[in-house]
Amino acid sequence: MTPQERERFDQMLDAVVEALPAGVRRLIEEVPVIVLDRPTRRMLDELAVDVGDEIYDDVLAGLHSGASLSERSIEHSGVLPEEIHLFREGIVELAGGWEQEEAPETIAEEIRITLLHEIGHHFGLDEDELDQLGYG
Repeated sequence: MTPQERERFDQMLDAVVEALPAGVRRLIEEVPVIVLDRPTRRMLDELAVDVGDEIYDDVLAGLHSGASLSERSIEHSGVLPEEIHLFREGIVELAGGWEQEEAPETIAEEIRITLLHEIGHHFGLDEDELDQLGYG
């Protein structure tokens, strides 16, 4: 990803967040949203364990780590906090790339869907529930 594409993506993300309802924006303040070009090797290795030691070869647009609100208990004291990661390259690929005529709209929509998907995980929603809500 070029520096210009990265800057363009980050501006789109800012606009997407600003367009969210105030209540959702407040939720984002509770959990850090970290934006990277792509997942780290460590993230992929940990994810492979989570999906049964299979090589994870799907396009990864986002990742929620840590215990969701529905899983937290007093036993989670001293545990690393939750994080939401958004991956620029995965989001752009899922949206069809920068070259398409509708790139700004489709990439912004994929950013919105991915962000809301990961926020859903923060609240304990699983993949099936997120699919039913249209954030799959």
